[in-house]
Amino acid sequence: MVAGKEASPKDAVDTERLMRYWAEGPGAAKLQWGVPGDFERCRVELGKYVHDPKMLDGLCANLHHRATGGWPGHAPGTEQEESAAKKAGK
Repeated sequence: MVAGKEASPKDAVDTERLMRYWAEGPGAAKLQWGVPGDFERCRVELGKYVHDPKMLDGLCANLHHRATGGWPGHAPGTEQEESAAKKAGK
C-alpha cells in the first residue's frame, strides 16, 4: 500500500531506487552509516520528507540495517555473536 492505494510495480521500483540512494549511494555518504550519530543524521535528513515520527524511525532503522548489516545501536555481527553465546550457554 502506498498512500492508501495498492502499490504498483513502478512504486516498488521507485522505493528500491530511494532505498539504494540512502543506504548505498550519495545519500549514504551524507548519513555516514557506521559512524556514531548515523541514526540521528538519518532522522534529520529524511525528516525533511517523512513527517510521521514512527514511519521515520522505522525507515531509518531499515536503512541502517541495510547499510551496516546491524540494527541501530548494535554493531554488525553483534546479534549473531549474542545468539551463538546464548546457544553455547544452554
